[in-house]
Amino acid sequence: MLKINVIGAGILGLWQAYRFAKAGHQVHLLEKSETLFETASSRLAGAMLAPFCESEASQRDLIPHALRSLALWSEGPCDFESKGTLIIAPPRDRVELTSFAKRTIEHQHIKSETIAQLEPSLEGRFNEALYFEKEGHLAPRPALKALITAFRDLGGEVTLGFTGTAPKADYTIDTRGMGAKSELKAKDRALRPVRGEMVVVHAPGLKLYRPIRLLHPRMPSYIVPWPDDHYMIGATVIESDDEGPITLRSGLELLGSAFTVHPAFGDAKIIEFNAGSRPSFFDNLPKIVLDETHIFVNGAYRHGFLLAPLLAELVLAHIENGEPIEGLFQ
Repeated sequence: MLKINVIGAGILGLWQAYRFAKAGHQVHLLEKSETLFETASSRLAGAMLAPFCESEASQRDLIPHALRSLALWSEGPCDFESKGTLIIAPPRDRVELTSFAKRTIEHQHIKSETIAQLEPSLEGRFNEALYFEKEGHLAPRPALKALITAFRDLGGEVTLGFTGTAPKADYTIDTRGMGAKSELKAKDRALRPVRGEMVVVHAPGLKLYRPIRLLHPRMPSYIVPWPDDHYMIGATVIESDDEGPITLRSGLELLGSAFTVHPAFGDAKIIEFNAGSRPSFFDNLPKIVLDETHIFVNGAYRHGFLLAPLLAELVLAHIENGEPIEGLFQ
């Protein structure tokens, strides 16, 4: 049994802590916030497990790794939906749908009848769409809670308000996001913040079953169903270290895109506006940076929920068996 410190209780840190505890190690999770998930960018995520859609903005080489990670979600403690992803566009933006299809794989080009079968609320609203049947999604905040509960049930220790020196351990796994910026810069791994903005609404008069991505030449957006008729609307990707509230422009764009998907969103109640920064490396892929017994897992960009289980498996295999880290994540 090894003593493992995990610093940071976002989705990357929680999967590391859970996986090492499940493997029988003594794990101590250290989080700077006094309240769990208070500052974690993971709680603002769309949490779409979408390896094929995400390949539109990532390396195609990521897909097999993402599929491995997607399979690992089914072995974890979190509930998630496997109902695919629907990509739509207004008729005037049909070229965006064609372009998205060329940049991705594993999708079906469907017409209005099939759209209505998948999403009855969208009947008659869109003439065509792309359907990525093999993808899934989950609600991020319940998922974070499920992981911390499972970790504690396995005997894991949690310290909140951590700001000092980590306790003595065989290994420390550092998932602090931008909090590790200076240490990673010293190792030629420069992090940059990518700001994302989101809205949560309550729309009991509408029922959508899977993530809906609305394509637009200026700002594509997505709508993710959450429990109890709540929907998360997001998509902004802004190269900025601004940690302030969501901008008026982004709020109007996101709400307008939801209304374009279905006018019933016009009667929805706004529950939350929020914004946060996601740590990213130059290629928008996460990295596992080895420094003897201190291991950094960082730079998740938009792939935190999708790749967190796989990154935990890779670190576990490296520590237990000396297996090298795969090239994509070095």
